[in-house]
Amino acid sequence: MNRSTRARMLTGTALALTVSMALTACGGSDDASSDAEPQQQTNSSGAAAVANPLVASYDGGLYVLDGETLKLAKTIELPGFNRINPAGDEDHVVISTDSGFRVFDASRQTFTDAEFKGAKPGHVVRHGGRTVLFTDGTGEVHVFDPADLAGGKQPEGRTFTSAEPHHGVAIELADGELVTTLGTEEKRTGAIVLDKDDKEIARAENCPGVHGEAAAQGEVVGLGCEDGVLLYKDGEFTKVDAPGDYARTGNQAGSDASPILLGDFKTDPEAELERPTRISLIDTRTAKMKLVDLGTSYSFRSLARGPHGEALVLGTDGVLHVIDPETGKVDKKIEAVGDWTEPLDWQQPRPTLFVRDHTAYVSEPGKRQVHAFDLDSGEKLTSVTLPKGTNELSGTVAGH
Repeated sequence: MNRSTRARMLTGTALALTVSMALTACGGSDDASSDAEPQQQTNSSGAAAVANPLVASYDGGLYVLDGETLKLAKTIELPGFNRINPAGDEDHVVISTDSGFRVFDASRQTFTDAEFKGAKPGHVVRHGGRTVLFTDGTGEVHVFDPADLAGGKQPEGRTFTSAEPHHGVAIELADGELVTTLGTEEKRTGAIVLDKDDKEIARAENCPGVHGEAAAQGEVVGLGCEDGVLLYKDGEFTKVDAPGDYARTGNQAGSDASPILLGDFKTDPEAELERPTRISLIDTRTAKMKLVDLGTSYSFRSLARGPHGEALVLGTDGVLHVIDPETGKVDKKIEAVGDWTEPLDWQQPRPTLFVRDHTAYVSEPGKRQVHAFDLDSGEKLTSVTLPKGTNELSGTVAGH
């Protein structure tokens, strides 16, 4: 088992969430925008390294973009519906493919030999210098140090197999405790905690439909339920109750800089697709939930956190809402894209929000564009127009 020093990976505080997309017009001027011509590089070993790369999926492959200029560095052909998550270091992302998780060196624009095969690759979680993969089809959990990806080989690490395969998620804490979900393919009920030797030390089965994970300041872990949020804090589980019989908070975003988690909030179990306008703010200090109505709906991929812990929500009004998590007040509105509508099929494109440090990247697939915004000033930094509209958008992020 590989348990090398964690401290080297704890400096990053930005939490990036990938978001699918589909849409229309662009806010702000086009003065900084550029049209991208794909560089047809056939020898990946000879490709120049890309600084702070972004990776966006499209129908048929991946685009690698320079994170500063948004220039298209390379096009990678890859069929199927592919999801993208930061791997936890400055060079790599994890691509979820039909066959499992594959590690992609985004800086050098090539796949490495690292691969975690298994049906239905699901959540990728970064925390405390560890990256955790959950394979839904097998129930397998893989934990590794992202620093070990540097050689391009398969990283050694910790493995755990759930009692039953299910759509789950897991996170490893700094002391080696592993929080991982409980469930079957038909029903998900809660979570357990294993110590560093994989001995069960805590269990909670009062989180129906458990989905999603986020970590707040002080390594408090939140798991979404259909009636609130389940917190793991100081060795114990605590339930945060939501108002009503059904109130799902299945997607969350956390920050090392804030004790408050950002979550979605859905109340209609019969809806084919609910388009909520309220978000939830879960205070992990008091185990209380506050609801904020933004006056606009959003997608499950619209949530992120800023460098100071601010809550970020990309609304279907095309605005990036910057929210003070302590008060719930919208402090800033950044005109990002045009109005859009969330598609019924969750795999279909829609505007995506990805945040790294002080920059928010927003895709606009209807215009084949990706935009970069300065979160402090609200100004658009640059834009690019790509050959095809994108779906997922992510990039390299070191640390949590």
